[in-house]
Amino acid sequence: MLSHIKVTLSRKSRRFLAVGLAVVLVVGGTVGIVSAASSGGSSSAATAPATAGEGGASPRRFLQASGSGGRGSNARSGPAAGGSIGAVNGASASGFTLVTPTGQKVTVKETPSTAYENGAAPASASVVTNGESALVLGTTDSATITASEVVVEPPNYGSNGSSQVVPFTRGESRTSKSVREIPSSYKQGTGTIVGGAAADKATQAALSAYPGGVVDRVVQLSNGEYEVHNIGVNWPHHVFVNKEFKVVGAND
Repeated sequence: MLSHIKVTLSRKSRRFLAVGLAVVLVVGGTVGIVSAASSGGSSSAATAPATAGEGGASPRRFLQASGSGGRGSNARSGPAAGGSIGAVNGASASGFTLVTPTGQKVTVKETPSTAYENGAAPASASVVTNGESALVLGTTDSATITASEVVVEPPNYGSNGSSQVVPFTRGESRTSKSVREIPSSYKQGTGTIVGGAAADKATQAALSAYPGGVVDRVVQLSNGEYEVHNIGVNWPHHVFVNKEFKVVGAND
């Protein structure tokens, strides 16, 4: 009788031991998967590659982060060089609101390193006053720009008399049209996101010709020209600038 009980207990122990090992293996495998996923996620967040799929992350993740709807490889995973133009409102010691010609409100953050110009002449922060027109260049994150440069009364602002910008209206479909010349090398979603002086010059050219939106990235095409990506308007979303930083065309 005692012998029979010992054998039974031994079988139960083996069953419990087998189940326990299976649970450990499953949990261990799950932990490994979670750890790998977390590692991939942190890697993609730490870098901001211009091309989807770089850094070991999936293209879908970068496209979702950029809001490009899965149509491009130049999607951004974070803030990028850009800017906006409009009228100064609510100026304070730390920044101001910029109201674009289409009525969009942009939050501008100033920093100790922000540079200022009045027209083409160097100036101080005091030049930024309510009601003045201003071009803001810097790092764009949606409708917020951390300014690297603020140009009050920017030269050539609206000099071409362009009134083609279509304001954003909720519920309205995007305007579909192309004007002037679209670079032959352009294919939506291709190119490399750029910053620095080239991005600033391309942004300024695009905003001078088509004021009203917010530039959230500048993409260099394979032929060296630029696609300036414009948000906050129904049209144009893409403004094309040549190597001499002259606007050559625009489309939706």
